[in-house]
Amino acid sequence: MNSWLIYAIGFTAQILFSSRLVLQWIISEKHKRILTPILFWQISLLAAFLLFVYGYLRDDFSIMLGQAITYYIYIRNLQLQGEWKKLHKAFRIFILLFPVLLIGYGYNNNSYDLDRLLKNENIPIWLLWLGIISQILFTFRFVYQWLYSEKRRESSLPLGFWTISFFGSLLILTYAVIRKDPVLFAGHFLGIIIYSRSILIILKNEKTAAS
Repeated sequence: MNSWLIYAIGFTAQILFSSRLVLQWIISEKHKRILTPILFWQISLLAAFLLFVYGYLRDDFSIMLGQAITYYIYIRNLQLQGEWKKLHKAFRIFILLFPVLLIGYGYNNNSYDLDRLLKNENIPIWLLWLGIISQILFTFRFVYQWLYSEKRRESSLPLGFWTISFFGSLLILTYAVIRKDPVLFAGHFLGIIIYSRSILIILKNEKTAAS
């Protein structure tokens, strides 16, 4: 596949990820507290779908790893908000199986194997591990958010989510600069700004509530 098309898929995913953050940011600024609209999770799922494809096409295991996990957390948040079952059943089945089907297709057609993903000649091993560690940390924010939401039986974005997002994004931004990946750089540069602002909103509300 042409590299411009691969980058187009990646940039589309990052534009969607950024748009969900901007949407959530605007709504939160308007209400002076952190809110999580349904559209945030719908856009997140679509963006994760595209970025997973982008990682697959670039043979970038760290990107695929991060998206494969958060992909299902986005679905769970849609379930908690009562929106998942509103989708057509056949579409839900496809969405659920997509990552598994794509990996299975690539493996069975010898498009790649685990050794190729973990030993990409274009990525030094130390840089690959920086990317993997960064993605694990960045992905953990949604694991934290998922556990937090499950405990309260409602979808929400707590302070810990934004704090982990900030530090994880800094690491991925470093990876993107060294890897010379414009897709990752564009997405996380804007993200750091929004994560910082969300942290400030929560801390301000907590200070107001305590006084």
